[in-house]
Amino acid sequence: MTSPDVLVRVATARGVTTLTLDSPHNRNALSTGLMTQLLAGLGDAVADETVRAIVLDHTGPVFCSGADLKETAAAYASGTVPAAMLADVLAAIWDCPKPVLARVGGPARAGGLGLIAAADLAVCADEATFAFTEVRIGVIPAVISATVLPRLNPRAAAELYLTGDTFDGRRAAEIGLVTASVPADGLDDAVRRYCDSLVRGAPGALAGAKELLRRPGTAELRGDLARLSALSTGHFLSDEGREGIMAFREKRPAAWVPAPDGGSGHQAVAPPSTG
Repeated sequence: MTSPDVLVRVATARGVTTLTLDSPHNRNALSTGLMTQLLAGLGDAVADETVRAIVLDHTGPVFCSGADLKETAAAYASGTVPAAMLADVLAAIWDCPKPVLARVGGPARAGGLGLIAAADLAVCADEATFAFTEVRIGVIPAVISATVLPRLNPRAAAELYLTGDTFDGRRAAEIGLVTASVPADGLDDAVRRYCDSLVRGAPGALAGAKELLRRPGTAELRGDLARLSALSTGHFLSDEGREGIMAFREKRPAAWVPAPDGGSGHQAVAPPSTG
């Protein structure tokens, strides 16, 4: 029996474990396999007493493209979607007793922004781009809101959630999504400097400091994630969600996008139930 593909590579040096998303063929999409391996890597790093900090890194030009829409479309028959597992991943990063730093060298979309926001620190390249694209495929950024909204300026959150527009690394730093944005050739140095500082902290004190930082919302985060996961699944399974994902995969406008001549141009799609 062959071994499963390695989608998350693990390396530890000088007290820092680096978990590298290594699924460039689908832009490091959040497939069930990748999320399973990421959870395992986080668990091992927490259990290793020599590890003081964790870095989330990536291969390929894209940090993370969000949900694996090919896997999602294939899962519709089962009545569930892989995105539901994202809640476990975000909770594991958020609750991790060791500092987690995201190194973002390229674009991040949708669920990938949830990973970045869940990390304690995040450094991106100025050229990296970001977008909450969910509304454009008929779903909503529900699960990631548990980690994203505590970071973002409310006006920026409203603009970016509702428009799905793309923004760059500098703006990501301005609105609180990332800690710092630096030129691409300085990204590794910036990450190294943060790691050098983190490993100087006492393990117990670092864990205690994280508890202080999380105290206002930690007790409710997992319950909030469970509720948001159910909300997200409902939208993925709705008529809009199915149509949006199919349109994205077929590289065509979704049914709700007005035709260029100003007419409806497409078959109407029923809105999701909110009952």
